[in-house]
Amino acid sequence: MLSTYNGAKYIEEQLESLLAQRHVEMDIYIRDDGSSDKTVQMVRKYAESVFDQIKIYLFEGENLGAIGSFFELMRLTQPKYDYYAFCDQDDVWQPDKLSRAVEKLQSRPSDIPLMYCSSTQMVDQELNLLNIWPQRPPKPLSMYNAMVENCCVGCTMVLNPVTFEQIRSNLPSDLTSILMHDRWIYLYVSTFGEVIFDEEPTILYRQHQENVMGGSNEGWSTKWKRRFDRLRKAGRLKLSEQARLFNDMYGEYLTSTQSQDIKHFLDGLEDSFIKRIKYALNMPFYRQASLDNLVLKLIYVLKKV
Repeated sequence: MLSTYNGAKYIEEQLESLLAQRHVEMDIYIRDDGSSDKTVQMVRKYAESVFDQIKIYLFEGENLGAIGSFFELMRLTQPKYDYYAFCDQDDVWQPDKLSRAVEKLQSRPSDIPLMYCSSTQMVDQELNLLNIWPQRPPKPLSMYNAMVENCCVGCTMVLNPVTFEQIRSNLPSDLTSILMHDRWIYLYVSTFGEVIFDEEPTILYRQHQENVMGGSNEGWSTKWKRRFDRLRKAGRLKLSEQARLFNDMYGEYLTSTQSQDIKHFLDGLEDSFIKRIKYALNMPFYRQASLDNLVLKLIYVLKKV
């Protein structure tokens, strides 16, 4: 499931890497999110071509933004496949990206929501190697992490049918409370199923000026500055809005402990400054890095979540 938007510069390179996938049969669903460049013409050329065991479906739509476009792709994709993968327009997939994910997923019970994700080999615009990101998370990939942080890069995600069909049948109607489609899916699977993290990079993740998400090859002082910038702008994160929407949609399926912990997280924001400090010091929700976890506590106390 590939969403495109003004991606003419790199889209052919990405599509070629999809067509070069080994040991899998697949179809490619592409939704263009209102491009004004030659993206659609370039993709149409592939869609009209004939490939062995691969069908490319192209859908042209109005500009919805990344979140809306990927959720719309889930609606457009036929629920008939063994696995479902998200794809960005400007990366390059390793030939065994999908087969490796399938192998990992097949080792787990198939009757629960499952999601595979991996590290990425970050590269510059010319595919020169940078660093590997993200590293394997040191803490559990649970609801208590996913509520306040995303550890799974969307373009590496592969879902089993249970995950795909359950999310597809109940997509959020209010996208203004969603931080990103991959964060929402990570939250769902970590709550009700299992997340598989593969520390072997399976894609070349291109970093450029238009790509504002993801990690970067930055120094210690820059990392500190980025944390404080995120703290200053934390009101835009809307962690609490997404948590409230998630609880509204799935609260009846949560365990009593999960439900109570989310309620305390949300209700505590209305408590006094002192009570917020006490709650933040002992909250069950966490980020993977110690510094990020400290930032989480600070922005909670400041009611910026």
